[in-house]
Amino acid sequence: MTPSCMAGTRLSVSDLEEVLLNSRHVFERLNGARLFVTGGTGFWGRWMIESLAYAVERLGLDIRMLLLARNRESFLADNTAQSRPAWLSILEGDVRSFKFPELDITDVIHLATPASARLNRAQPELMFDTIKTGTRRVLDFSVQAGASRFLLASSGAVYGRQPPDMSHLTEDFQDYSGNGPSVSAYAQGKRLAEELCGEYASTHDIAVKIARGFAFVGPYLPLNAHYAIGNFIRDGLRGGPIRIRGDGTPVRSYMYASDLVTWLWKILLDGRSQIPYNVGSEQAIELGLLAGQVAGAFREVPEVEIAVASEKDIAAERYVPSTRRARTELGLKIRVPLHEAISRTVTFNRQNSTDGPY
Repeated sequence: MTPSCMAGTRLSVSDLEEVLLNSRHVFERLNGARLFVTGGTGFWGRWMIESLAYAVERLGLDIRMLLLARNRESFLADNTAQSRPAWLSILEGDVRSFKFPELDITDVIHLATPASARLNRAQPELMFDTIKTGTRRVLDFSVQAGASRFLLASSGAVYGRQPPDMSHLTEDFQDYSGNGPSVSAYAQGKRLAEELCGEYASTHDIAVKIARGFAFVGPYLPLNAHYAIGNFIRDGLRGGPIRIRGDGTPVRSYMYASDLVTWLWKILLDGRSQIPYNVGSEQAIELGLLAGQVAGAFREVPEVEIAVASEKDIAAERYVPSTRRARTELGLKIRVPLHEAISRTVTFNRQNSTDGPY
């Protein structure tokens, strides 16, 4: 089996080699681990699984993974797992009610969250309950299975709206009184999930690691969801124009997926328990400029259309993390610059489109 065919992966060998190079010592320390993973069909989950699959094959590691999936056959079809490895097993069930298997687990990676803006608006109770009940259920299983480490995929949404005069959000910022994201079911659910993890860490012998994710780009990022950069890439692949729904002034930052997964593996093993780590890029960029940068990734540069004119007296909305804690404590850093991240994502989607050729 060639590396590019491992576990049916569609990720490039160069991306997987990059993760292996930067995380080899982490993977080697996981030798002998028994992992339980939720959210394996999502953006984070697919990268975690495929990067581990590559490391297991390349390094000859003894690692076993049990993956929770709502529909086993659908998971296999969606993840092109024509050659699912023997070390990967699938448990069918809902994250809120799955039956506990009788086995020992060393590490739990809880990524399952319906990160859907539409669900957040239309069914906020379901969004909140899925996060709350699902996290408690996975924590209960972790205790029963004797897991020693638990990684929670949290979100920068827990901070609420970033003050316009604050350049970067730090992990100790707490101001939940504002409007917008601060009152969303998703944000409230993630805050409660962190609190639940803290309670279990205090009462059980389990180290809880918290990764607060911001904005990302890379293969498997949905192009038709509520992610601006994904929408821009989709528009560009269709020949344009690249449409900005607002005025283009909101400020974001984007981390490439190979850096993301490198950070997650490191936080799982070496992050401090109950201490949140921001995961993202500190390189801020206005969405209008981002759209132009995405357009420049195409040979035939598409036009960029901005829906409304900006209001000069209103401060731009920001959503940019400080990653000082991850950098100083764990030695983590951004390795893939934004222009390269966009180029790789465009190439992946052009080569792997299920909607016909672009």
